[in-house]
Amino acid sequence: MLITLTLVVLLGLAWRFASRRYSLPCPSWLARMVELENPLARKFNAENIVRGLGLEPGMKVLDAGCGPGRVTIPLARAVGERGEVVAVDVQPEMLARAEAKARAAGAANISFLLIDLGVGKLQNYQFDRAVLVTVLGEIPDRDAALRGIYRALRPGGIFSITETIFDPHYQRIDVVRELVSSAGFEEKTLADNRIGFTLIVEKPREHQEREK
Repeated sequence: MLITLTLVVLLGLAWRFASRRYSLPCPSWLARMVELENPLARKFNAENIVRGLGLEPGMKVLDAGCGPGRVTIPLARAVGERGEVVAVDVQPEMLARAEAKARAAGAANISFLLIDLGVGKLQNYQFDRAVLVTVLGEIPDRDAALRGIYRALRPGGIFSITETIFDPHYQRIDVVRELVSSAGFEEKTLADNRIGFTLIVEKPREHQEREK
């Protein structure tokens, strides 16, 4: 266990150094590592992220940058058969892995999209909730991506952003706050510690002027 953890830390440091110079989304061959719940970051595991969204049966949720589906499957269970999860990623291999997990779990309420966030492919006003889990730093145009998520949410929709220091693309809370504010979101809650944070923001119910 100690050897594995040491290797994870070393790989993370190397990846963080490289990602400062290049746009490097987490490669599909690291999917198994991404799927593991870090014992040092239990506060930001999939279960707690999903719990913080206040999901109800029948809701529609966007899993932005779903990777191998670590959060996707719990989201699908939380919204039930009448709900829907749309899982988005830029890597076909990651989507294929997430789709295989969904079939194995019997989660038929998930659809998968191979798109870049921020390129205008998401329909407006269709989601009740959206999540972005340790993905923001991998997105080349973060402003466009967050504006796209803003438009895709219904008025009053909730958006949860999680970052941990174990992610080589880690984004500081002050950076994330500035980005979501510029996109038009209003902050609701922040759960944080020295390991990371989950920032929950809301699309205002009165939002028309922000979208001009």
